[in-house]
Amino acid sequence: MSGERIIYLPLGGAGEIGMNCYVYGYGKPGEERLIVVDLGVTFPDMDGSPGVDLIFPDIAWLKERRERIEGIFITHAHEDHIGAVAHYYEALGAPVHARAFTANIARRKMEEFGHPENAVTTASAWPETVSAGPFKVGFLPISHSIPESSALVIDTPEGRLVHSGDFKLDHDPVVGEPFDRDLWDSVAKEGVKALVCDSTNVFSVHEGRSEATVGPEIEKLVAAQKGIVCATTFASNVARLKTLAEAGNRAGRSVVLLGRAMRRMVEAAVETGVLTDFPKTVPVEEASNIPRENLMLIVTGSQGERRAASAQLARGKHFGIELGEGDLFLFSSKTIPGNERGVIRIINQLSELGVDVVDDSSGRYHVSGHANRPDLEAMHDLVGPQIVIPMHGEHRHLREHVALAKGRGRQAVLAVNGTMVSLSGNKPEVVDYVETGRTYLDGSVQIGALDGVVRDRIRMALNGHVLVTLIVDEENEALGDPWCETMGLPETGRSRQSLVEVLEEELAEVIGRAGKKTMRDDAALEEALRRATRNAAQNEIGKKPEVTVVISRLS
Repeated sequence: MSGERIIYLPLGGAGEIGMNCYVYGYGKPGEERLIVVDLGVTFPDMDGSPGVDLIFPDIAWLKERRERIEGIFITHAHEDHIGAVAHYYEALGAPVHARAFTANIARRKMEEFGHPENAVTTASAWPETVSAGPFKVGFLPISHSIPESSALVIDTPEGRLVHSGDFKLDHDPVVGEPFDRDLWDSVAKEGVKALVCDSTNVFSVHEGRSEATVGPEIEKLVAAQKGIVCATTFASNVARLKTLAEAGNRAGRSVVLLGRAMRRMVEAAVETGVLTDFPKTVPVEEASNIPRENLMLIVTGSQGERRAASAQLARGKHFGIELGEGDLFLFSSKTIPGNERGVIRIINQLSELGVDVVDDSSGRYHVSGHANRPDLEAMHDLVGPQIVIPMHGEHRHLREHVALAKGRGRQAVLAVNGTMVSLSGNKPEVVDYVETGRTYLDGSVQIGALDGVVRDRIRMALNGHVLVTLIVDEENEALGDPWCETMGLPETGRSRQSLVEVLEEELAEVIGRAGKKTMRDDAALEEALRRATRNAAQNEIGKKPEVTVVISRLS
């Protein structure tokens, strides 16, 4: 044995859906040369991350080993796989490799941050490979809900690894490459040490359906409508956008794409040759002049995003377009767990306008982009790996996927974020645990999960805030009583008096009782005023607000 090893380390995406970031390494322990697979984001919610714009994986471990990173490989252009590339490019300083469509999206992101265009290299499909230190990496086409998705064939000095990326076994994906069993079979014939595999739909017991099956159903639905037809789906699902646009076109409707992300995806698909026959669309500025029975809108916001086109239309007029009685709104998408509240809000707002809403509860107007359980079994059999490592899933998905693999006679290991697994030898071995977490994009600044910013914001949201101000003169005497300003708190409490007046009376008593030693000590004075404010508020309104004390001393 040379003392070298293959390692696998997820930093995001293993134990959660979203924020994908996986690391592979080869070399002596502590000296491994590294490649990074995917750098994605996840999205905030008002309960756990209020005011935050995006959530990234914590890559502190990678930053400390920056000089050992040989390259970054992006499997496809979904935000949970590509969204952090431009944000982290400077910190990692490694070349980015992706196929043409994904590279187009990556370059647009890089451009926004002023990174050089040549930071992203366009890779060709398998059997061509990219050399990256001890690795040779090939992009193996696989069908998914976005064009040019790829698994990665990662050849190491100790054997072949296959990283599935997000995938389904679709022989007619409408746009992009169909699943090519012969191509995959040729990769597997040389032997595969480990398959690192998508786990999203491990609990779905039926075989996955092809993207092509939704077209006829959508066409029938659109053809039967008399008013405006509005449909939303994931902006990146170019095949579904094409299906929706063709349905509108065949029903004699003018098609409008509404939403920047959607137009950007279609443009990227056309520029890279993925999409050659998308139906003609009209600018949104012309939509209000088109008769309602001749108009079809395809809009962003399938997950209830507040600023997307769906939400804007649900709130009233958008670009001069108003939905109402006789119009139809189609959700040609699945609601991602955690987004239900936002989607239901939009559905109810549309209902109040008199719009008929059709969602995916029937299963006719959407198919998943991920492999169901029978398709995972087929993938295991096709690749024939020595080891199965589930990824891309919550803990329950990973655990079930491990059980599935072991139940069919294969070695498998449960590796959540931060679990370093050695793939050398005849069985996987957990060799280390790395501290992982998340960082936040808050406006234009990145902050750590432990910095306290989000924690304080949640506390203020739950408990309100009081600002206490006190002026102290040269003799360490209070110049008048302290005064308060409140935010996010009721004006009156149990006593039916003004809350501010109740607090100020209590604070005046605190100052009246304070000795000279306390009045000279800012820290002691702040603590006394803060404690008194919180206790008085608790008695008056049943809450202990966050308190900021400002002491101004005259010199």
